[in-house]
Amino acid sequence: MALHNRISRKELKERILRDTTPRTTISFYCYFKIEDPVAFRNTLYKSFAAIGVLGRIYIASEGINAQISVPADNLEQLRSVLGQTPALDGLRLNIAVDDDGKSFYVLDIKVREKIVADGIDDPDFDMSKKGKYVDAGAFNNLTNDPETIVIDMRNHYEFEVGHFENAMEIPSDTFRDQLPMAVDMMQEHMDKNIIMYCTGGIRCEKASAYMLHRGFKNVYHLEGGIINYVNQIKEKNLANKFHGKNFVFDQRLGERVTEEIIASCHQCGKPADTHVNCVNDACHLLFIQCEECRKKYDNCCSTECQEFIHLPEAQQKEMRKGIDLGRNVFNKSRSRLKDLIK
Repeated sequence: MALHNRISRKELKERILRDTTPRTTISFYCYFKIEDPVAFRNTLYKSFAAIGVLGRIYIASEGINAQISVPADNLEQLRSVLGQTPALDGLRLNIAVDDDGKSFYVLDIKVREKIVADGIDDPDFDMSKKGKYVDAGAFNNLTNDPETIVIDMRNHYEFEVGHFENAMEIPSDTFRDQLPMAVDMMQEHMDKNIIMYCTGGIRCEKASAYMLHRGFKNVYHLEGGIINYVNQIKEKNLANKFHGKNFVFDQRLGERVTEEIIASCHQCGKPADTHVNCVNDACHLLFIQCEECRKKYDNCCSTECQEFIHLPEAQQKEMRKGIDLGRNVFNKSRSRLKDLIK
């Protein structure tokens, strides 16, 4: 069988939207030594494709990071496939909080240098020396102490739509920049309890290890991240300290945790927390847009993009040549939405 997708993504997306098969969205990760990431990737691709797994998976010598969806009836088969690798046998799977089963439409498994780009090049850094896990109950108890510091290790656009009470944002667009920033910002609090969290646990686990590496003592990280926390508070009827929406990196772009809307439309400033991508193929800016602005701007981030999408397709294609979108995300520090079309 082919070890990569050969069907157009447009067709695959249309298929999944028509498909009525119940699917479950899952995320998981594990830091463990993989001797041959390419061989591991190819074996996993065959096994996952055979049971209908879709999603985005990164493999590296340091482990695996996955966001996937699987037919609900094949969940136990998924556990069985993972169980064939000792490090993944019995691994915690984060089940999506707010799921319509349409989160992914293609299976992408890629080999990378690291499963989380961290910028760490210190040979003495050891991922096995990580912070202490805390579950939802322990997290709530520790954060009841006003001396405990809660650090959000996600990007600004994730933090903007939802976060824990009194959480500290590390103001950067990339995890690799956040790590040294977190160390610098916490220099006066070396002996305090520090709890780090992220979406599913992968970033805050590495961040906790890095903080310990840099001399901090009482470092914790939220096991399974926000996703596992929300599932635990529901199962155990615990108080919820997370407010708003949990941003996720799939077609949904967010899981509703509470009905509170703590963010604003990036165009008009009204309360809104729905992330969208600008429909202009030369832009695709990720930003927050309310329903009124969606209609007013034809799903675009600006009048410039709105005008662009109404040009003849041939002219649009010509003007898109050479444009490198890079990391095209709305940042409130910018004076205006990024103007890519001149």
